Amino acid sequence: MSPRLWSSAHRGVILALAFGVAGFLSYFSLRNALAVHYADLQTRQGYERSVRMESEDYRNWYLLGRYWQYNLEDTDTVRAIQAYTAALSLNPGSAEIWSDLATAYEAEGNIPAARDAFLHAKRTYPLSAEVAWRYGNFLLRQGEQDAAFLEMHYAVEEEPQRGAEALSRALRAEPNIDLILDLVLPPLSNAYIGAIRDQVADGHTSNAVKIWKRLASLRPHLPLSEGPFSLVDSLLREKQIAEAQSVWQEAMVFASLGNLADPAGSVLWDGGFESGVVGGGFSWTFQEGVPGVQISLDTREKHSGNRSLRLLFNGRYNLHLVGPCHLVPVQPSTAYDFSAWIRTLSITTEQGVRLQLRSIGTQDTSTVVTPDLRGSQPWTRVEILWSSGRNVQEMQVCVIRFPSQEVDDKIQGMAWVDDVALVPSAAEPRKP
Repeated sequence: MSPRLWSSAHRGVILALAFGVAGFLSYFSLRNALAVHYADLQTRQGYERSVRMESEDYRNWYLLGRYWQYNLEDTDTVRAIQAYTAALSLNPGSAEIWSDLATAYEAEGNIPAARDAFLHAKRTYPLSAEVAWRYGNFLLRQGEQDAAFLEMHYAVEEEPQRGAEALSRALRAEPNIDLILDLVLPPLSNAYIGAIRDQVADGHTSNAVKIWKRLASLRPHLPLSEGPFSLVDSLLREKQIAEAQSVWQEAMVFASLGNLADPAGSVLWDGGFESGVVGGGFSWTFQEGVPGVQISLDTREKHSGNRSLRLLFNGRYNLHLVGPCHLVPVQPSTAYDFSAWIRTLSITTEQGVRLQLRSIGTQDTSTVVTPDLRGSQPWTRVEILWSSGRNVQEMQVCVIRFPSQEVDDKIQGMAWVDDVALVPSAAEPRKP
């Protein structure tokens, strides 16, 4: 054979082999793509076709097992166990598959096999919070509390967001909150915060207070967005005023808001509107959507500090305004000196802006109002004496405006309020 003929035949063989390899790879690539497509359908038929097409891929068996285990309309844990076993024969190092297999065995009542599968999962991935969590819950269902609490403690330590659920589940088995806090919740702020919210939501305020005390012992830096509003409000509803005040004061320290420039001795927390905190606890609460007035904090016009409260009346309503308001803890049978600074600009009508003080939470009510300011007035100090009744532990200060006697007498203009203070009668330092 001539060299030229041999070279042509050689090239032909190589080309044929190349086409054969390409066809072979294309076939398997297409088959793999189809298997993925069928699995993505998330149907029994799809999972079964993906297994038939790619039986050597453990993921297809695993997805089929999860279908049989977790599909509420077509559950078959026996088939799930078979699929998981096939998946593990291909990939025995998957802690996730071992955990699901354990859950399936437990559903079938095969507790020894479930325990063995969980132990396989732990040996495969000893640092997994998910495995520890699932194994801990399994042990809890078997009544093995000490071992269960140890696993749950580790899971929460690794993933603090599990704290609320861990506490709730543990308390069903052991109602001693102090013991559960010792054994289940690690001393982590994130774990405690979630648990506090969960206990408040379930109406277990006393448990929430105990968790708060654990949190407070850590002296955390705690933004108010993760703070005590729900707990304080729950304590107030239960008339635990002193406890609510204690929690609030600690939270303000943790949020670096414990030293606002309020008059010395004032029991009203943020009379200068300096914190910017509104909406719950012992802070100002603003009404939303009140027709005829815009209420906001103003950083340009103030009597002192960095902010004041501004009210802008649009002249369309004869407005009866009650709020913003501030809840204040007080001592029973005590006299207080109240003061505030108000400025007005072109306030119309014979009813201007004033402040109202009233006791709440008891039938022993005591309500007083300050003189109003209208027209255009410079910063003016208003003051009044207020006394709590024998059983009064909380009162409320509100910015108010009474409606005019004339229905068509609509209020327009602006007003500012600042440096609100409530001081037990003695010596109240005045701001110039």
